[in-house]
Amino acid sequence: MANESKSRPDENLEIYNESDAMADEHGSLKEQNDLSRLGYQTELTRNRSLATLLFQGLAIAAIPFGEGGPLISAIYGGGQRSIFFGWIICCCLQQCTVLSLAELASTYPTSAGPYYWSFQLAQRGKVILSFITGWIWLIGNWTIALSVNFGFASLLAGTIGMYHPDWSFENWQLLLVFYAITLSTFMICTFFNRYLPIVDTIIGAWTATSIIVILIALSVSAKSGRHNASYALNNYDESFSGWGGFTFFIGLLPAAYTFSGIGLITSMAEECHEPAVLVPKALSLAIPVGGVAGLMFILPICFTLPPLEGIIAAPAGQALPYIFREVMGSPGGGLGLMFLVLVLTWICSISITVAVSRTTWAFARDDGIPLSRI
Repeated sequence: MANESKSRPDENLEIYNESDAMADEHGSLKEQNDLSRLGYQTELTRNRSLATLLFQGLAIAAIPFGEGGPLISAIYGGGQRSIFFGWIICCCLQQCTVLSLAELASTYPTSAGPYYWSFQLAQRGKVILSFITGWIWLIGNWTIALSVNFGFASLLAGTIGMYHPDWSFENWQLLLVFYAITLSTFMICTFFNRYLPIVDTIIGAWTATSIIVILIALSVSAKSGRHNASYALNNYDESFSGWGGFTFFIGLLPAAYTFSGIGLITSMAEECHEPAVLVPKALSLAIPVGGVAGLMFILPICFTLPPLEGIIAAPAGQALPYIFREVMGSPGGGLGLMFLVLVLTWICSISITVAVSRTTWAFARDDGIPLSRI
């Protein structure tokens, strides 16, 4: 009897394991059938969860880089009003777009994404319309991925400018740094694919930590002074662009750029379980979560912003390193904050390269790219 009682837990554990295995197999079969219904076969490993998809979306947004990299446009766009209200406006508009994408991703959960949706929804000319959409989607994704790498190189130049304001990269030097960043992210995505979901999780924690550290550091230091709420949220100087009221819309660029690549996570649909559920959820949550995090990043900047005239003349045209240096009161303090942003940007480059590679693979699978068999 004692031996029998001791064997029962093992038997129960075995039953539970078999049950879990059957559930996983059932889920996999369902996903394979769903993908077969769309005309494809399962080829990728489904190793992503809702959390890793959401973190990847936030990594692609990379808020301190996405908002801080092109921040000089918001200064030309009038200053704090464009930064603060521009962020809110763009988040609301982007959420409307994302909800539409989420609905389509739920109905057609495949890495093919928009060009497959256009094929399914078009009344006529399906193939041509899908082909055109695919190339627009592909080139847009390639371009935004490369823009992150080039933005990273430009931020490096601006960071060096904190110590040497009169020095700047030659064009060929900037290009070589850009190539090095592009090559390094490519090598990581090629040879360390199994660890990429972990990278997306790390970037979620790094983003949150960076934003909190920047918020506290800028708020406490404020070497260039603190502004009252009226000035910090509504100051508007259109003299830098000379475009009158339209200047405000120039200032929307940083916020729009931050979330312009969120839709890329639809390309990860064939690497997660229950893609018809998880991908739409990740899309729908990315803007609200990122929007709140972004406010925590831009508010301390708005309240401690140095004179706009000085920011316009920042080395390498990079506003963020200049602002950090002025607000922290020293190049060392600015470098500490820029280090957080640079690491974030590099991991953003990895995450966005992963998503773009899946987009390229999916379009090649449908013979949309020359030499697609290769």
